[in-house]
Amino acid sequence: MLRRCKWLMTTAIEAFAPAKINLTLHVTGVRSDGYHVLESLVVFADCGDRLLVSPSESLSLTVDGPFAQGVPTDNSNLVMQAAERLRNLRGITQGATINLTKTLPHGAGIGGGSSDAAAAIRGLAELWGVAPLSGQEALPLGADVPVCLCAPTATQMRGIGDVLATAPYQLKGWLVLVNPGVVVPTGKVFARHDALYDFTPANLEPMDWIKDDDDLDMWLLGQRNDLTKVASDSSIAPVVQDVLKELRVGSRNADMSGSGSTCWGLFTSEDKAKSCADRIAAKRPEWWVRAARILP
Repeated sequence: MLRRCKWLMTTAIEAFAPAKINLTLHVTGVRSDGYHVLESLVVFADCGDRLLVSPSESLSLTVDGPFAQGVPTDNSNLVMQAAERLRNLRGITQGATINLTKTLPHGAGIGGGSSDAAAAIRGLAELWGVAPLSGQEALPLGADVPVCLCAPTATQMRGIGDVLATAPYQLKGWLVLVNPGVVVPTGKVFARHDALYDFTPANLEPMDWIKDDDDLDMWLLGQRNDLTKVASDSSIAPVVQDVLKELRVGSRNADMSGSGSTCWGLFTSEDKAKSCADRIAAKRPEWWVRAARILP
């Protein structure tokens, strides 16, 4: 996930921020402080953003790439918040120049900002020669940052993102990721869920018995994303229903990731995934479509 690049007489660290995919997402409650209690199985894909961090006296951020528009470069960006938190907790006085290349759509339910923050923590820790933040230390940055620090390992997430465990079965295979270009506000989706639906009991089934992809398919049939029905209704992003209809053609399973609007389809082979991605991209050229391998 990290690579040293020797350019211009300095050493730069390249860090990869993979797409975070929720294969399941159960909303089991809400705490008095407003944080939702969740259960999720998270995997990571081999498409994502890239960060390049290099030595500097001060801390700064630049953003480029196809999805750079609208991404802030000040302290409102989670990357800068992560960098400042790492500096403060590790007693670092030097800075860094951070370049973020955005290739993932933002506000898409695939952890772009959180994965970027986790990649910044890894890259800057390497650059500064300190330990990365632990999951507990990173939790104040956001519920998805600790699990993104686990990348590329498939991880079971519970609580408010603070209870993490390596998934007993490390998934293999390919995903097709589709984003219809609609930004779904996370807060709006959770608020509507709370207004319309009861919380589901905590029932993320054990994965210890899973030995192969057929077992995984059976396991996934008993899982769900509790936010799919909310995000895809007529008042938020009904196009999610169209995306899922396309992904369910030929896939082993399909659902929405996180609070949307990106959806995933699970495939057994690269050929099948790329065939599906090509078909959808040709039919809906305005959508963001990627065939991606599940890491590691």
